[in-house]
Amino acid sequence: MHEWQAELVLDARAELGECPLWSVDEQCLYWIDIAGRRLHRYAPQSGGVQHWPMPCEPGCIGLAEGGGLVAALRDGFYRFDTATGQLRKLADAPYDSSTMRFNDGRCDAAGRFWAGAMYQPRTAELAAVFCLERGQVRPGWGPQQALGVKVSNGMAFAADGRALFQSDTPNHVIYRFDYDLEHGAIGQRQVFARAPTRGEEAQYGGRPDGAALDVEGNYWSAQYEGGRVLRYSPQGVVTDIVHLPVTRPTMVAFGGADLRTLYITSAREGAGPEELARQPQAGGLFAVQLEVGGRAEPLYRD
Repeated sequence: MHEWQAELVLDARAELGECPLWSVDEQCLYWIDIAGRRLHRYAPQSGGVQHWPMPCEPGCIGLAEGGGLVAALRDGFYRFDTATGQLRKLADAPYDSSTMRFNDGRCDAAGRFWAGAMYQPRTAELAAVFCLERGQVRPGWGPQQALGVKVSNGMAFAADGRALFQSDTPNHVIYRFDYDLEHGAIGQRQVFARAPTRGEEAQYGGRPDGAALDVEGNYWSAQYEGGRVLRYSPQGVVTDIVHLPVTRPTMVAFGGADLRTLYITSAREGAGPEELARQPQAGGLFAVQLEVGGRAEPLYRD
């Protein structure tokens, strides 16, 4: 078992930092503050930071072919021009936005943008996954196929395009799906890993939130409320732990010139005054240098 320690690189104090996304072309990290309704850009070489306000909660973002971003906000899908700050709506959200919002998502290698939703009462598995494919929205999977979740998280696609991963944070479970990249269709769903719930182990270790795959096919999963990131082998066995000085890591992304820097977002939302007093770096952006690298993120294609 290898253990690592992540260090603060940006004292962002985000309410709900999420969806870090490394741009190889720009050598910078994009990420969002969902509750703070902001998009951020961090350039580690210069230390430069930019912020853009969003009209409602951004759930996830992806890099777009030709520059800029694609984004899933509570009320729909958008294209965002990072040069001008212009936000252009592509499609309305395909759900009731009074009880649902977009959450974690990413692009596949064919240029589709997949965005999962979360059911905000978190009382039933009613959240689905949707696909933005060349400007058109279509259903992916969800409760209609008995594949709903409370909160869709941890989406990641295997390098060969034959599998994808999804976590359901409140239910402490990570799923693996067979995937048909050519048609953008899922196959059989299996449980990849489960995180113990409160009371199942002597020390609660958190629940699976956002994640990313490295070049060896290992799944790095932020453990919300656990203060750590776990590396799962392709067989679902924990082999590495990254420790953080904050309790609520939310998602990870591989970045840096060699894609061996693991960036980790975190949250202040849900933390009480005592926790925030003990953990003043909560909501910050953290990083750790690893021995294994990640892959460049695929681009959304219009």
